[in-house]
Amino acid sequence: MDFSSSVEFGVEHQMVRDSARDYLAAHSDSAAVRRVTEAGPAHDDALWRAIAGELGWCGIALPEAVGGAGLGAPGLALLQEQLGQRLACVPFWSTACVAAPWLQGSVGHSGPWLERLATGECRAAAVLPDDGGWHYDGVPITAQAGADGFVLRGSADQVADAAGADWLLVPARLDDGEPALFLLEPAALAQDARFALAPLDTLDRTRPLASLRFDGLAVAASACLARGDAAVQGLAQAWWHGKLMLAAEQLGAAQQCLDLTVAYAAERIQFGRAIGSFQAVKHRCAQMMVLVEAARSAVYGAAQAWQTADVADARLEICAAAVAADDALRFCAQEAIQLHGGVGFTWEYDPQLYFKRAQAASQWLGGAGAALAYIAANGPQAWRTA
Repeated sequence: MDFSSSVEFGVEHQMVRDSARDYLAAHSDSAAVRRVTEAGPAHDDALWRAIAGELGWCGIALPEAVGGAGLGAPGLALLQEQLGQRLACVPFWSTACVAAPWLQGSVGHSGPWLERLATGECRAAAVLPDDGGWHYDGVPITAQAGADGFVLRGSADQVADAAGADWLLVPARLDDGEPALFLLEPAALAQDARFALAPLDTLDRTRPLASLRFDGLAVAASACLARGDAAVQGLAQAWWHGKLMLAAEQLGAAQQCLDLTVAYAAERIQFGRAIGSFQAVKHRCAQMMVLVEAARSAVYGAAQAWQTADVADARLEICAAAVAADDALRFCAQEAIQLHGGVGFTWEYDPQLYFKRAQAASQWLGGAGAALAYIAANGPQAWRTA
């Protein structure tokens, strides 16, 4: 049953969604996720090579001119939803949902970067402002201009998918405060003592995080891709697009919590009958479904707004989607544990994986709190005075 939205997807979008669902069910099930993350946060390199290289998922939203499929934010949101449902251990959000729009916003279609992302040749990570916002005021890195390039100083915590990334997108403020965007190749810096990348062991092992340190790192002038307004525009585009796609991912994870719980309630026998037949359990599952479908409507609507609405309206839609998806995932993950009973707390059952993702995702990009604050400050006057 689908009460999702009035947003209509084309045949191509539906094919993308269905093929992604089937592929991930076969190649990124719970057992696969557990194998990858058994020793700590890690990526599923085989899965990444398949979806980024062979299946071309990184190019779904990119224009055909750079080797993409041209399905835009709606197509990418459908993929993110499926990846979130399976907790796929791949750097897709960082690469396709943050780095690609950042490059589009800062350098457009010039240079080889978007083509290499679209084909899955490179994986990327991005340093985002540490205050949960999209302005350069929260950027923790500085860059001092010199005769041969720039010297970077500062540190960044909890950079998603930085370990193993081919590219790092690093925003920095120049001596005079001018914003700038740098593209670095971590492999080339591995032996430089002025650069440090340290993987972190975090609550959610399905999304590897790392801390970065720039201790007077010298980089060539060519590493600076954009300055001034272009750099500001790129960061804003990456942040808002990333927040939208994070909501799509949370939606998928919430749907899986619902599916797991309904399946368990149908097979768990207590007092001679399946617990799903008890009215109290039915009501709680129904409430999960209500929140999931509300989030789906909001996410799909925001993805469409990204394509068609003006910037102000699209940002409000994204904030609404972020709040709805965060509420849905946190509630559904909690209910999944409760309705699984004693086994819901155990390592062997999956609800704990989704609960960890819910807690971690709720802190990204300012979380629901930042979204609500934005709506309160920028929504229509009728909203703010109601």
